[in-house]
Amino acid sequence: MSRESVTHEQGAIYEFAPEMDPIVTVEPGTALTIETRDSLDGAVQADSDVIEEIPEEVNAATGPIAVDGTSPGDVLEIEIEEIRVVEPAGRIITIDGFGLLDGQQGIEAPESRMTPIEDGRLSFEGIDVPIDPVIGTIGVAPAGESYTTLVPHDHGGNLDTTDMSAGNTAYFPVFQERALFAMGDCKAAMADGEMCGTGSEVATEIDLTVDVVETDVQLERPLVETPEAWKTIASAETMETACELANGDVIELLATEHDLSTTEAYMLSSLVGGLEISQVVDPLVTVRNAVPKEYLSDPL
Repeated sequence: MSRESVTHEQGAIYEFAPEMDPIVTVEPGTALTIETRDSLDGAVQADSDVIEEIPEEVNAATGPIAVDGTSPGDVLEIEIEEIRVVEPAGRIITIDGFGLLDGQQGIEAPESRMTPIEDGRLSFEGIDVPIDPVIGTIGVAPAGESYTTLVPHDHGGNLDTTDMSAGNTAYFPVFQERALFAMGDCKAAMADGEMCGTGSEVATEIDLTVDVVETDVQLERPLVETPEAWKTIASAETMETACELANGDVIELLATEHDLSTTEAYMLSSLVGGLEISQVVDPLVTVRNAVPKEYLSDPL
């Protein structure tokens, strides 16, 4: 399959805004290779390179890419086929004022550790960790307010969700003409929660196919499909609110598929759903609610 290449050298954003100038325009069904740079723009190349505070510009997202014929109310489909790490090492850092345990006794910031990568594994302080590349920041032009690439919201953005990985398909509500999507901030490896504030930040090449889904479903927030499950994704100021949003989205999908009342779908979600933490360190927290395909076959 021939692919069109789009690189961060053509353009990258540090803010998802309602109005953005695309660096390229593609047709639905186009296969792409997206080249991304590491989220710290190459500032950390050794353990001695530390970042004192969160940069004003962080998490460069390659794009925006316009998808012809896409309008508000549509659903943008991004099938993630392969994520290739293109650096010999990633980097994981702490920054003062950022991270789940920021300021607690024994937690030093700023600190940096390079994570050499070889044969599909990275090394951290002599500890061997398999890589499983993840797209940290991915989204579309938002409905009204602008959001930096550090912030997750209904448009996507800095979701830091481990399911944004090869073999899965991400879906986003379209808020603006031609969708205007972008992505970057990839990690060679990252745990759910992203506790210290980063994963192993790394430059990548991402093979994907972008398309538009014809559906009557009014998607309000991102959704991801894995081989086993459908997962709603929600971000909010508190964990409780994010959970409520992700559960509310699941309830709507279950009610539609099984012809249930809202209360019945709520009950079913408590039997077959599963709340998962994506990240707890960004300005908003992100969670997902996973429903096995046995109970939610094709919500779109």
